[in-house]
Amino acid sequence: MNLLIISSSQRAASQSDKVGRYLSESETQFEQINYVELCRYQIPFWDGSQESKAALGSDWSALNDLVAAADAMILITPEWGGMASPILKNFLLMCDNQTTAHKPALLVSVSSGISGAYPIAELRMNALKNNKMIALPDHLIIRDVTQMLEADSKDNSRDQQLRQRISYSQHMLYQYAQALAVIRHNHQHKPYPKQQEYIYGM
Repeated sequence: MNLLIISSSQRAASQSDKVGRYLSESETQFEQINYVELCRYQIPFWDGSQESKAALGSDWSALNDLVAAADAMILITPEWGGMASPILKNFLLMCDNQTTAHKPALLVSVSSGISGAYPIAELRMNALKNNKMIALPDHLIIRDVTQMLEADSKDNSRDQQLRQRISYSQHMLYQYAQALAVIRHNHQHKPYPKQQEYIYGM
């Protein structure tokens, strides 16, 4: 099983990056883990055409290979103005459902305060339908992130609870990855009749 963790802050060395690195270093079940900070890649602004993905200097081909190889994904977004990261939304628009369909995704929102719920709601509502990615019923909201997942915060009871919740969520993501792999395998060898006619849920 191959896990792809995507941090989508538009700033390098961010709190989202801290969370992403913690998740990549604490996961033990997946055989391979790839970690990506989207802001370090040249990703063109998607204009609805396939040609936009191959724009001069684009790193999309390398990112798409990582998405295609993944059996599961963790999508991490900061909360900016109550919204998910624009770079993450653009990334999800760029994804082809041939590489994302029926793959589980753990949604993670990062907030420096006590909020963080709105990006999760936004991603569930309008970011995953057409690419057919499957969001887990559970999600993670990392509140007061500057105080959490630090080397000296392990004695904090809230930090301990958060680490335990992360461990549980990673375990469940692995279970979903195993279960949905069966569906993807069956579709590759015996696709459901006319499934490409209903790629947008019509």
